[in-house]
Amino acid sequence: MILVATLTALIVFYSLYHIFKYYTLKISTNCYLIDYVCFKPSPDRKISTLTCGKVIDRNKSLGLPEYKTLLKMIIRSGIGEETYSPRNILEGREESPTIDDAMLEMDEFFTTSVSDIFAKTNISPCDVDVLVVSISSFSPSPSLTSRIVRQHKMRDDVKTYNLSGMGCSASLIAIGMVKKIFKSGKKTIAMVVSSESIVPNWYCGTDKSMMLSNVLFRSGGSVMLFTNDPTMRTRAKMRLKCIVRTNIGCTDEGYNCVMQKEDGMGRVGFYLGPGLPKAAMRSFSKNFQQLMPKVLPYRELLLYMWRLAEQKVTKEKGNSFSAAAKINYKSGIDHFCLHAGGSTVIDAVANALGLSSYDVEPARMTLFRWGNTSTSSLWYVLGYMEAKKRLRKGNRVMMASFGAGFECNSCIWEVMRDLEDGDVWDDCIKDYPPENLVNPFMEKFGWVNDETEETISENVEAFKKRWQ
Repeated sequence: MILVATLTALIVFYSLYHIFKYYTLKISTNCYLIDYVCFKPSPDRKISTLTCGKVIDRNKSLGLPEYKTLLKMIIRSGIGEETYSPRNILEGREESPTIDDAMLEMDEFFTTSVSDIFAKTNISPCDVDVLVVSISSFSPSPSLTSRIVRQHKMRDDVKTYNLSGMGCSASLIAIGMVKKIFKSGKKTIAMVVSSESIVPNWYCGTDKSMMLSNVLFRSGGSVMLFTNDPTMRTRAKMRLKCIVRTNIGCTDEGYNCVMQKEDGMGRVGFYLGPGLPKAAMRSFSKNFQQLMPKVLPYRELLLYMWRLAEQKVTKEKGNSFSAAAKINYKSGIDHFCLHAGGSTVIDAVANALGLSSYDVEPARMTLFRWGNTSTSSLWYVLGYMEAKKRLRKGNRVMMASFGAGFECNSCIWEVMRDLEDGDVWDDCIKDYPPENLVNPFMEKFGWVNDETEETISENVEAFKKRWQ
């Protein structure tokens, strides 16, 4: 009898131990966003309409057809006059960038924003266990992670990862990596640093598909701190619910639509091909097929399956995404944090999901104020939502971004408390959204459309005298 009682007690304690271990491990594998900061370059790095005109004028390989093409691109871009540029471009050295120029661009961001996140959270650099840097097109040796470790005197056992070539979606890829690291169960603090280097990739040629990147991309960056420590969840802003990655690089269309390459004259730049919108929507469709079951209520999922079946029975033209377009996504998602890659990208996603102007306002305002800051743009969009006091406890926020490869990455966050931090939007949020988003380029440079090859040189010189 005593033996039976002893065995029973051992079995009970053994079971309780494993239940406790499982519960503890499950809690400690959560991914909490402690806080984040976005980078605001100094005012002397702003690139106004007239400054853009000077940069264009310096490129002597451009002619009247290129001027008209650039004017059309800039007017349709959705970008305003408050964006920022690297110093070498403002100083007229865009055709001969140096490694020092690229390092200066990164160091201004690292020095300011990494220091800001430590001051804002009262977390020491020595507390950081994992550092992930995602900067796609500048990968020097020693790595940029080593540069941050040295600048901020981090521990000698900090785990560092340097991501390159991942494009505008690299920030979510870095978060996915952090989430996997957290599965070890060990209490960990991770820092993700996301930006892009404009210096080595400014295009000085005449290829229209490569000129577009000069119009869209601007300087920026973001730094985020994450933890899986359950004792810090009361400090956290948001908790990661799920993350989904999709890569259609197996297709020629997906792989070739965005890439760093040389033009026919050997000038380096980013190529944005005509197949980009189609590749973006294809990857977006595949990504959402995986994301929907994780966030939407059963009612919407059943409606989706019913419409898809009806589509096949009636042989109605369309695909799984056309059926998905009829779903009410707001039944499972409260806020849509979209990559501010350009007005065309924002419009396409808004149409696909049936979003209102209110839903896409944060992405449009981010594009207008900051331009396309690549992988960090999501955090400027999130900052706009927070500055507008939209984010309330329990809300669900969807982040979605696109990147070369071609990739679409998305994730869902749960807001842990009411958020009202203005961050880089603090001093200007009251002015947004403006009454109109008219690009001043048309007002100042619209006369180019009326020029001919015979008159353009004379009138350009006359205009230059007026701006000096």
